[in-house]
Amino acid sequence: MDTKYIIGIIVAIIVIVGAYLVLAGSGGGQEETITIVGSTSVQPVAEKLATEYMKKNSSVKITVQGGGSSVGIKSVQDGTADIGTSSKSLDADESTGLTQDEIGLDGIAIVVNKDNNISGLTTEQVKGIFTGEITNWNEVGGSDAEINVITREEGSGTRDAVQEIVMGGKNVSFVDGAIVQSSTEAVQQAVAQDPNAIGFMSYAAVSDTKALEIDGVAPSEETVLDGSYTIQRPFLFLVKGEPTGALKAFIDWVNGSEGQAIIKSDKVVPTGKEVNSTS
Repeated sequence: MDTKYIIGIIVAIIVIVGAYLVLAGSGGGQEETITIVGSTSVQPVAEKLATEYMKKNSSVKITVQGGGSSVGIKSVQDGTADIGTSSKSLDADESTGLTQDEIGLDGIAIVVNKDNNISGLTTEQVKGIFTGEITNWNEVGGSDAEINVITREEGSGTRDAVQEIVMGGKNVSFVDGAIVQSSTEAVQQAVAQDPNAIGFMSYAAVSDTKALEIDGVAPSEETVLDGSYTIQRPFLFLVKGEPTGALKAFIDWVNGSEGQAIIKSDKVVPTGKEVNSTS
């Protein structure tokens, strides 16, 4: 038999066997990818959800990125993300064409350095501090020291919520000289390192700082759920149109018992409900 012919048969067999092994190893299917982009407040719980889901669904790869609520909204609108995350309610023009799933409610903690002797403020006092009407801690029962305000960048859902709920609207400006940070963790670090600082962040993220009582109520899962802690906002998953396939399966899992248990374990009040869908 011709040697070239034999070699040809061997090569063909190797190719066929190799192809079979590749298909067998991958289950015969392609890996599904889901990209999540947006709020840095939602990011930690989204990362936990993604990690647990991928453990149970090895054919799905989920990546989670921050950037802020505005980035999340824009990314899902222009199709560069499968899920946009937001820690603020959407305006009418922002919600066009998006399906919104409220995966939980989050209290916004007003935080100070752990060495600060202040344990609570009124909403009016917080507003006065953030707008610059109150500039020294001794004006609210603290030590004689200048107050250093730490805030978030424009486009942050947390910043928008604080302006709406505490300061009276998005047109009300923070004090000149407020230090702007671009993430929840950056705010936490800035306040933790400055005994005279005050800032705000997701209650779920508080660790190295002290969350103040506001109007006599401390942020907690119970006080957020019953509404007695009033500085709160939704955690939203946003999808363009209606989710299908692997995307729908993931969101359904998030809204189910397993996903909601993970959300609750992260100090977010689970709700798991669709807010609205517009076309």
